Amino acid sequence: MKAVVAENLTKVYPQGTKAVDGVSLELDEGEVFGFLGPNGAGKTTTVKLLNGMLSPTGGSCMVFGLDPCKDPVPVHQASGVITEHAQMYDSLTGIQNLEFFGAMFGMGGEEAHKRAMDLLERLELAGAKDRRLGAYSTGMRQRLSLARAMIHSPKILFLDEPTSGLDPESIMSVNTMIKRMAEDEGVTIFLCTHQLRYAQEICNSYGLIDEGSLLALGDIEKLRSMSLAGLTVTIKADRLPDGLPISMAGEGMYEANVRSEAEIPGIVKRIVDNGGNVYGVAARGLSLEEIYFDLIDRRKKGAEEAK
Repeated sequence: MKAVVAENLTKVYPQGTKAVDGVSLELDEGEVFGFLGPNGAGKTTTVKLLNGMLSPTGGSCMVFGLDPCKDPVPVHQASGVITEHAQMYDSLTGIQNLEFFGAMFGMGGEEAHKRAMDLLERLELAGAKDRRLGAYSTGMRQRLSLARAMIHSPKILFLDEPTSGLDPESIMSVNTMIKRMAEDEGVTIFLCTHQLRYAQEICNSYGLIDEGSLLALGDIEKLRSMSLAGLTVTIKADRLPDGLPISMAGEGMYEANVRSEAEIPGIVKRIVDNGGNVYGVAARGLSLEEIYFDLIDRRKKGAEEAK
């Protein structure tokens, strides 16, 4: 069974704003999926649709075969959600917050306490378990939010900027936990972020969204194949001929974007034939960030040409 299926999912708000525009995607169980785009791209609205917090204007979505609008209770039981501003209770301690939310999901007191202690240990918060939440730092609150979302052992986690406010060591701890849950427990991760470099470190598939529409969907190699420039080539040379589509990247260093490795020998030959000396050539696949901005630029040019 697919963890998530969305078909032509659309949401238009009453004032006419189309926040999600015909989004279609499928996620397997245990997948770490990065839903990537700038603020206002439609990420949060999509998550709300998948959790039954909003009803779609058009299209449909299913979470483990359940319609979030028709079957909200079992969908919520299967899902854990963390936002940048997750609501918890400042007057309660860390352990009390987790036990409270465990009870909300029907867990017994002993079960909730045991699960809460395990999560506090894994997220390095056990030493602060009896401290009131109001005294927690931003990073500690964020980690407790993650524990709250995981208290009932959900089958899918919807994470909105889960490492916001965390120090590098805490980020590494959270990332390790996310990967372990996906690999060892089969938990599906739906990660919303605008930090493309971070997403490339942790996700194995991606959906790039802008202005409510999906620009691309797939793993990094599939996304690279969709870009007009699949590789970045760095060349160390002492001179370049005029007209070569290449830019300076430092003293004696130049960069060019090409579709495939087959284009590289021609560039090198042209430099040499025009009296230049080549001292080194290196090629790397485009990063997620480079792919995203390439697709954005192509979309803008297409819109301008259509006018």
